[in-house]
Amino acid sequence: MLNLDAWTGRVTHDAGCVTPELARQLHATVGFGKMPNHGDPLPPLWHWCAFPLATPNEKLGRDGHPRETNLLPPVRLDRRMWAGGALKFYGPTLRIGDPLERRSSIRSVTEKDGSSGPMVFVTVDHAIYGPSGLAIEERQDIVYLEIPDTYSPPKKKPLPTAPIEEIDTTEALLFRYSAVTFNAHRIHYDLAYTKEVEKYPGLVVHGPLQATLLMRAAIRERGRTPKYFDFRGVHPMFAGAPCEIAMEAEDAVLSLWTGQDGHQCMQATAIWADAQ
Repeated sequence: MLNLDAWTGRVTHDAGCVTPELARQLHATVGFGKMPNHGDPLPPLWHWCAFPLATPNEKLGRDGHPRETNLLPPVRLDRRMWAGGALKFYGPTLRIGDPLERRSSIRSVTEKDGSSGPMVFVTVDHAIYGPSGLAIEERQDIVYLEIPDTYSPPKKKPLPTAPIEEIDTTEALLFRYSAVTFNAHRIHYDLAYTKEVEKYPGLVVHGPLQATLLMRAAIRERGRTPKYFDFRGVHPMFAGAPCEIAMEAEDAVLSLWTGQDGHQCMQATAIWADAQ
């Protein structure tokens, strides 16, 4: 039996960059406005593409994730999901082409027994630095589960307000986002694997992609990057039906949701005042 607690406090350091070429690919996938160039401000959440794990093919698991990394514990549960996260954005503006550094550490590893079986929750802290110092502090929540025998979705929650935007969740969108993030998880592009092995009814829209679309909507609404942004997945979203974007504003706080067929898929909060 592995002692997963031993991974708590583990630290790694990575160097990365969102190059102008990668920024143009991101813009074609999730951007808006003019095409970005070298030295332009880096749109928030695009740093997720700056530190790809260059794992050789032979070291990938059946699902497409690396079997082992220098940071994450080797959890022996076959379904892994990025369940949510939170980010604080500081003064120094990151720019396209900037050399970036990331310090990552395991905050906690928690094992639980849920209604669907054993679960492991891993919380990772990231600090992102640019040429002017600390730019982003981020918490990433990862959950590991057993793959069920049949698909059993969580209870659907209705969107609290009417959508203001619909985005086509095409296979091309999912493929492009997988490509720019160097994410080989097969539930996003391999329909046979998705249905036969992980038991989903269709290709799954990435959680980080939904968060990026919500951040894009928040910036369109307010015209600038929030000080704080958090998000949490509540129901899987599947390719084929539109991704609905909904929001409600109250002073410096914007509540946002992605939805599909009128029910919530992701909840998020953007705050422009000082984050609490």
